[in-house]
Amino acid sequence: INLVTSAKLPVASGAALLTCPFCPIGFQHFLCYICKEYVEDLAKIPKSFLQEANVTLIVIGQSSYHHIEPFCRLTGYSHEIYVDPEREIYKRLGMKRGEEIASSGQSPHVKSNLLSGSLQSLWRAVTGPLFDFQGDPAQQGGILILGPGNNIHFIHRDRNRLDHKPINSVLQLVGVQHVNFTNRPSVIHV
Repeated sequence: INLVTSAKLPVASGAALLTCPFCPIGFQHFLCYICKEYVEDLAKIPKSFLQEANVTLIVIGQSSYHHIEPFCRLTGYSHEIYVDPEREIYKRLGMKRGEEIASSGQSPHVKSNLLSGSLQSLWRAVTGPLFDFQGDPAQQGGILILGPGNNIHFIHRDRNRLDHKPINSVLQLVGVQHVNFTNRPSVIHV
């Protein structure tokens, strides 16, 4: 699998994916407003929470490496991020292409409605340095927990754009403490 960093450096045969006991990996399409908002919430996970659980969080997009840095600035994401321009990892893991009509429920990570989110995505495409879709718009992603080694502990393949797994449910599986993704202060019940 040929993963690439923002500096167009190859990641040695997925070695970065095998170094920690558990790696939740989010596969994202950079231009999709839903994925952008999901990654904005991934960005809110404190590095200290991940370090305490000895977990590495990696986002893998499916576009050119040119889109990594602007996407990270846009979302505030500072954890590891790579791209797989040929979508090899998507294919090997059986990630769907196209949208399956299925009720996915309301994601706690999607803040925009269809109209405003689509307009934001279109605006980013038109005003971006490279006018492209930043990957295959039909490619669905997912979440994977693996490691150490090649052991897969959990996999969720998105069936459509709204079928993202709630982040806290994945964090719970790897022993990372709960994160408040709302902008409201937490209430502590005594």
